[in-house]
Amino acid sequence: MANTDLTLFQELFEQSPEIKYPKEGEVISGTIVKVEKKNILVNVNNQFTGLVVSKEVGNTVDLNALEAGQPIDVMVLGDSVERGLLILSLKRANQIKNLSNLARYNESSEIITVRPTEANKGGLLVDIDGLKGFIPVSQLTPLHYPRVEGADAEKILEHLEGLVGKEFQVRVINVDEAGKKIIFSEKAAIEENREKALKSLKEGDIVEGVVSGILSYGLFVTFEGLEGLVHVSEIDWGHVNDPSKFAKVGMKVKVKVIGLDSDKISLSIKRLKENPWDVLAKKCKLGDSISAPISRISKFGAFMDLEGGIQGLIHLSEISHGVVKDIRDHVKVGEEVTAKIINFEPNKKRIGLSLKALQEAPAKEEKAEAVKEEKTSEEK
Repeated sequence: MANTDLTLFQELFEQSPEIKYPKEGEVISGTIVKVEKKNILVNVNNQFTGLVVSKEVGNTVDLNALEAGQPIDVMVLGDSVERGLLILSLKRANQIKNLSNLARYNESSEIITVRPTEANKGGLLVDIDGLKGFIPVSQLTPLHYPRVEGADAEKILEHLEGLVGKEFQVRVINVDEAGKKIIFSEKAAIEENREKALKSLKEGDIVEGVVSGILSYGLFVTFEGLEGLVHVSEIDWGHVNDPSKFAKVGMKVKVKVIGLDSDKISLSIKRLKENPWDVLAKKCKLGDSISAPISRISKFGAFMDLEGGIQGLIHLSEISHGVVKDIRDHVKVGEEVTAKIINFEPNKKRIGLSLKALQEAPAKEEKAEAVKEEKTSEEK
């Protein structure tokens, strides 16, 4: 080699950047060369080529958003002599960033978005590129809190599993340096809005909310981060045996605030409707006749299904002038009948009806025979 060439080679060698072989565990910067089959090929300082295999990409990275030429930070896991490649991890480099960010969010109370990946009976698990976080049941907002009859553990788990994959606005309320204990709170994320809404809320307000739970004793309704109870007695003016027949979870409803005790909110649906007893009092009076179907039959009488869910009673003694051995011989469930109002006290929610008052009374002989027959039946 000529001296000139040797000198030039030496100059180029001296001017070339120092080759630093990346160490295992080191986070380095590179440039994406290619994204293929969920694997990422990376150029490291124009000196090495590295590979991020699919399992080291992580679950917070959108591969479709990555393209050649983009800068990328990765962790060195080792090298493959056979393939002449560095083995890299995007997930583990992101873990370090995420842990630092989570610690900052914890200090600043910043609200972030997470998506639960699993559920257990205690709450929701969040996986952020391998960092394991947790949203305890106690830290869920009323909208997501599992309102389950009898606190049935299996039903609670079923409810929580239905929340997996949904986006949650949360605050970080605990994070340790090792990232082994990261706790999120959905409640904390809405606390300011909740306190503001509670301060402005007053008795008599009418609000629109969402049914968040249905139990045997009533409906839970959430609105503006608050949750109130529509007691079973406040769902409808008529008798309510099963609240689930009146609403479904997730359904929008309008409710009236009827009680405030600290953060305990009592609501009513029925008070947004006119009292059916008042409606009936405007239409009917004592002595009027009224028509309606028979809704049910008991040992002491038959009930008519009046407007607004009012149940009017035809007492056994008011079925017929004759002896009534079996009410079903005179009326059937579903049958439309006309009865006379013989007792009407709307304020006390009482209405007494009579079929026999609209029937012609039997002759004296027939009546005597009926009384005799009734006495004979009693003696037997």
